[in-house]
Amino acid sequence: QVHLVESGGGLVQAGGSLRLSCVASVRTSSYAMGWFRQAPGKEREFVAAISWSGSSINYASSAKGRFTISRDNGKNTVYLQMNSLKPEDTAVYSCAADRNGGIPYTRSDEYDYWGQGTQVTVSS
Repeated sequence: QVHLVESGGGLVQAGGSLRLSCVASVRTSSYAMGWFRQAPGKEREFVAAISWSGSSINYASSAKGRFTISRDNGKNTVYLQMNSLKPEDTAVYSCAADRNGGIPYTRSDEYDYWGQGTQVTVSS
């Protein structure tokens, strides 16, 4: 079983930045890792994902150019640097781990383990 714990969320003004972290309870160097978000009343949506090696990355169109996903396999940690935040980025952000680590999938049903999430609120 893999436990994922997110941190780094909070309240920020529009245009500001946040860095989310997701720490795994076990070695996840062979896993693909993803970030998803869910706003109130909306379905969960893909944000970004990274393969086990970091050589393959996918971003949602809403995240491209503003968000950067990265990982440190030595620390079992994946990051999401979010810049130029907008009110529409407000959501609970969750990280996920996929045992088949070669492809950073965008579909949530590809992932095997999920964290509880961290709230990101962007004020206008």
